[in-house]
Amino acid sequence: MARRNQRFDADVIVIGAGSAGLVSAYIGAALKARVVLVESGEMGGDCLNTGCVPSKALIAAARRAHHARDSAGFGVDVSGVRVDFERVKAHVRRAIASIAPNDSVERYTRLGVRCLRGEARLVDPWTIDVEGQRVRGRNIVIAAGADPVMPPVPGLADSPCYTTDTIWDMPELPQRLAVLGGGPVGCELSQAFARLGARVSQFEMQPRLLGGEDPCVGDLLKSRFEREGIAVHTGTRVESVSGTSLCFDPGDGRVESRFDAILVATGRRPRVDGFGLEALGVEIRAGRVGVNAFMQTNFPHIYACGDIAGPYQFTHAASHQAWHATVNALLRPFWRFRIGYDQMPWAVYTDPEIGRVGLDEAAAAERGLAVETTRFDLADLDRAVAEHETDGFLKLVTRRGSDRLLGAVAAGAHAGEIASMLALAMKHRVGVNGLLSTLVPYPAWSEAIKRGAGQWKQAHAPAWIFPWLARYHRFRRGNE
Repeated sequence: MARRNQRFDADVIVIGAGSAGLVSAYIGAALKARVVLVESGEMGGDCLNTGCVPSKALIAAARRAHHARDSAGFGVDVSGVRVDFERVKAHVRRAIASIAPNDSVERYTRLGVRCLRGEARLVDPWTIDVEGQRVRGRNIVIAAGADPVMPPVPGLADSPCYTTDTIWDMPELPQRLAVLGGGPVGCELSQAFARLGARVSQFEMQPRLLGGEDPCVGDLLKSRFEREGIAVHTGTRVESVSGTSLCFDPGDGRVESRFDAILVATGRRPRVDGFGLEALGVEIRAGRVGVNAFMQTNFPHIYACGDIAGPYQFTHAASHQAWHATVNALLRPFWRFRIGYDQMPWAVYTDPEIGRVGLDEAAAAERGLAVETTRFDLADLDRAVAEHETDGFLKLVTRRGSDRLLGAVAAGAHAGEIASMLALAMKHRVGVNGLLSTLVPYPAWSEAIKRGAGQWKQAHAPAWIFPWLARYHRFRRGNE
């Protein structure tokens, strides 16, 4: 190992200016450290430029088109709904442009961060090279993100194929779109493009959409997608692509389908190559940079956070990790903070929306925890009935014999916000009894939490007390 430098240009060098890197640089500047931030592409990374922001802007446009077409049930007739894809793309670009100043070189320079443009490579444990310029850091935070995965389908690379990074350059709305992947991004974009007017066929090798979630979630989404005209092929392998033809096997023989474009949404691979990590000896585990509970690699002064570290690929998870990495780097050895994910919420922005926090039944079983679940269906929620949004449910996961909330799964309108409220409850150890005693306005969507808590309470009320209560009331009435 190279000898530790005695003099440094920075207290922390941050590689990557996506969600994790920007938070890391911001925290470092706020703690009055000297920070160097290196980015080879666009400031803001995937989230701002090709991920969260453009996809949610597209989903918002698609939702408005869908609601206009689907308004007859409210007594509102809208005819001649027309989607102008160029104007939709302009709306997406405006959303990016409005947020971009928050992530810009100018803003971070004003904060005191030294921003460098170029590819960073570690030449020793404390030194990086950026296009021939050497910078030495007392600590290094690697936040290099991830790239789209291209599945090894014969002919795919030679087809009119887009990834989740390049779909935003699509010149026109395809009449027929094939989407490979049934994870969160594949589901969000399948529904969005279908609502904008494309005929969408979605292919997923797993038996269900959103295979990592509660089975009820995948079944609910598939049912909704098919009602909206999306051809959903689960348990299906795409075998080859030739020109504008796609061959797949649904299990009973090969089928050929025609399309105008393919969207590949089969996941993202951590960007571990090209930074000199393996040559330096930074440990790579299962394709990710290995970190401990303090976000340290096997080099105590080198940290990693965000998609490159995993296990989650969420913007808010990246920010959470970046705070821990940077604070631990700058305050070590006096203070350090262990990261935790027990209250990690996330959402899938389909319609119905999916929200999750903590453990579901399967995850609890993997940990050997004895749990019970309480399900409340949105068909019994007055607000859902009033808005014709009754598809969905809330499922609370509690420790058996206790009101302690271990997790929740929500499906329906505003499920992400419901998951966030439950994350707050879990963070501050508010049990189901506490949820039940919390006042919420009627008829708010958050009333689903209270109704679910009420169902749990009903199931756990001591049965012996009710005959005594009936006898007590008879006595008070003078009947005994």
